[in-house]
Amino acid sequence: PPEGTTISLLHSMQVVVETFTATGYGSDSPWQSPQMNVLVMLLDITGVGLFFLALPAVLLPLFKEALSPSLPTTVGEDLSDHVVVCADTTRAEAAIDELAANDVEYVLVVADRDRAADLSEDGYEIIHGDPEDIETLANANLPEARALVADVSDRVDASIVLTAKELVDDVEIISIVEDPDVASYHRLAGADHVLMPRQLLGRSLAEKITTGVSTDLGEDVHLGEDIEIAEIPVRQGSDLVGRSIVDSDLRERYGVNVIGTWVRGEFETPPPVEKPLERGTILLVVGSQAGLERLKEAAFSTIRRFRRGKTVLVGYGEVGQTVAEGLSEAEIPHTIVDRRDLDVVDVIGDATDPETLERAGIDRARSVVFALPDDTTTEFATLVVRDLDSSVEVIARAEKTRAVAKTYRAGADYVLSLATVSGRSIATRLIKGEEILSLGTNVEVVRTTAPELTGETLRETRVRERTGCTVVGIERDGEMVTDIDPDTEFRADDAVVIAGTDEGTNRFAELFG
Repeated sequence: PPEGTTISLLHSMQVVVETFTATGYGSDSPWQSPQMNVLVMLLDITGVGLFFLALPAVLLPLFKEALSPSLPTTVGEDLSDHVVVCADTTRAEAAIDELAANDVEYVLVVADRDRAADLSEDGYEIIHGDPEDIETLANANLPEARALVADVSDRVDASIVLTAKELVDDVEIISIVEDPDVASYHRLAGADHVLMPRQLLGRSLAEKITTGVSTDLGEDVHLGEDIEIAEIPVRQGSDLVGRSIVDSDLRERYGVNVIGTWVRGEFETPPPVEKPLERGTILLVVGSQAGLERLKEAAFSTIRRFRRGKTVLVGYGEVGQTVAEGLSEAEIPHTIVDRRDLDVVDVIGDATDPETLERAGIDRARSVVFALPDDTTTEFATLVVRDLDSSVEVIARAEKTRAVAKTYRAGADYVLSLATVSGRSIATRLIKGEEILSLGTNVEVVRTTAPELTGETLRETRVRERTGCTVVGIERDGEMVTDIDPDTEFRADDAVVIAGTDEGTNRFAELFG
């Protein structure tokens, strides 16, 4: 307006709004109506507001993509005999870790750009692309690969299988399914192997129960009043973590013999004596009560002695059903607890309620298996069990890998994550061509004669290397000798007590009997 013109307060406010919103003064017309001045101000503010709302949704992604580092979309032509992994799950990362540990090359195909960038920064070999696109699989050099793993989702995996078969017909394909009902469709699409992670997890949890210790010593022969067989979990912070059985000098320091180990769902007997012990490893040991107590302190753990009783199975979903099937096959009595009123459920109630666990017979139980899908519930229920009974074995499922440590801290003796089991199963299928898990492996403690050992030392006979058995005692002159070192010499009238699998003890009898 011309100098000296009088304008209203509302008109002045309109000019101020136009100044701050940078909309200019083209609307500075001599509106006579206050309503029109207010309308113009609202339009100015709304227009600028919409612009700034659209900025992060439209412009910022464009700037981010322009400034972000480029991701590889193809592999080198010389890459062959590798594994093409089409996945976006922690299971894939566990499988890749196993492949890398066995010097098997791989390439991870990731569709999401941000996820691909994160994995690339973490050191994974990746290419960015849609795994359902034949061009992407060609860029991954699938025709020269040893196998393809599809683990995105049930429907996407089926599409990936079809795409792979369109590109190359003879490559081995492993497909991961969450819903067992769709497994047949994946086989129809062309998958060579269909893995169901929750069933694998259930089988592994059941195996921890079905892998037992049996003794065949005879009524008149005993290991000794203070000699026991027990399981001792190795906890975080223990002096044993990171040290092998040989380096730990368990026999010399504690007077115990390790006859087997549980590590991430796999039981090994004889144990790998040169391999560093991990947190969560369970040692199956035989020794004196005093030695076991000293080892317990070194492992920051508790001694779980074998006792009779049922197994309490908490949770009857897909994992729980598989556990129950494994227990039934092994003829191990069990009580099923679930919140649902199902025909097979023995006790209906909440796993975190002490009264529910007491009704299930927790005080008389040999083991408790938590097959619950919620990690928080499992952790709390583990605390409840430990408050009720400190000696019962607690075996737990973890849905997420990060929950494993917390469940151990809550008091569980054995925790296995879904990602670990399925990842290792995938890797074992690719490396060894067979399943990783099997039910019913038993450790036997047997008294036998061994005349072929006469005059030789334990070191010279190499019993463990040749048979897989561990000598845990020698009956000599009516007494049981358990303080055995590599230089112990066998006598003609000795009876030997050994621990090992049925196959191992038979092999011992063939060689030294």
